[in-house]
Amino acid sequence: MSGVEVRSTVVGETYRLIADLPVQIDAYGLESLSQQMTAERTRRTTLICVVGGGEAGVGEDATPIEAEQLAFQERGASLPVAGRWTIDSFSAHLASLELISPGPHERARSFRQWGFESAALDLALRQAGRSLADVLGRVCRPVTFVNSLRLSEPPSADPIHQRLELLPGLRFKLDPTADWDERLLAEIAATGAVDTVDLKSQYPPPFGQPADPELYERVVRAFPQAWIEDPAITPETWPVLEPHVSRITWDAPLHSVADIEALSTRPRAINIKPVRFGTLKTLSAVYDYCVAKDIAMYGGGFGELGAGRHHLQYLASLFHPDTPNDVAPSGYNRPALDPALPTSPLAAVPAATGFRWA
Repeated sequence: MSGVEVRSTVVGETYRLIADLPVQIDAYGLESLSQQMTAERTRRTTLICVVGGGEAGVGEDATPIEAEQLAFQERGASLPVAGRWTIDSFSAHLASLELISPGPHERARSFRQWGFESAALDLALRQAGRSLADVLGRVCRPVTFVNSLRLSEPPSADPIHQRLELLPGLRFKLDPTADWDERLLAEIAATGAVDTVDLKSQYPPPFGQPADPELYERVVRAFPQAWIEDPAITPETWPVLEPHVSRITWDAPLHSVADIEALSTRPRAINIKPVRFGTLKTLSAVYDYCVAKDIAMYGGGFGELGAGRHHLQYLASLFHPDTPNDVAPSGYNRPALDPALPTSPLAAVPAATGFRWA
């Protein structure tokens, strides 16, 4: 559980460096991306390509609701985004548009906003002939990453053993469930390869799981060095969690600096997911806040398949390269791994211009 480089900063400093970048957008296009995750599940996302001034910028909409992804693609390039903007004015313009279908999934708006804003930032930087690292005055460093893995039902440690046999240095972020018994936990713990356990008690049904003090007790005992992500704090779980409060981290409840400040105790670390923060301004403020408050950060993804995954790796390389970043190349999400996959730490290969790897 490593920390971050602490340097003097104030909230707003990072965004100031990019807010006034000019960007000319003439048009945009969409491309469907898909990848088989399991025999039953295919992940779908949408590549957003904005063009202008002879350059192109790319972003990715990782909205997890498949019906919304398909509806977005069917509507095509119908949003009025052409014009001359700054990064800041473009963000404000996006905020005025109906980016997501009306309905119960309004939180997914941040996913689409991030897709467009990251594409616009890439385009603005390419039009300016500069890289994100150059504009922010930071150096890209190799990125430590973990393989996020949810075991099938009934749960077995076999996938972990198979991946470690293929890639012995691999580290994991795992999602324990109530049917992980003591034997299974001991077998997994014996690998010594688990950096983070995600209890997912902050996710809504059917994606999350309820507070379970018995599960929590088994997990915190089995993995005494791992981060404990997204538990539910209840009168029943708190006696289990309190001795391990320094290991508790948060992901799903966080959408702004205000959400971090609203936590009952200041966390030692949080999971940074740009799609949850939605805007470059909010994301930048979170980076600045965490540095100023000495809160460690590790990056997290949402099943990105293309440019969006590279953006997460780029950001991790700039702000938190040495923590257990859940930003592994998307090939790690396949049921069977290619032995030629890049291993951790991931080489930092920023392009000469833009917000992308070379």
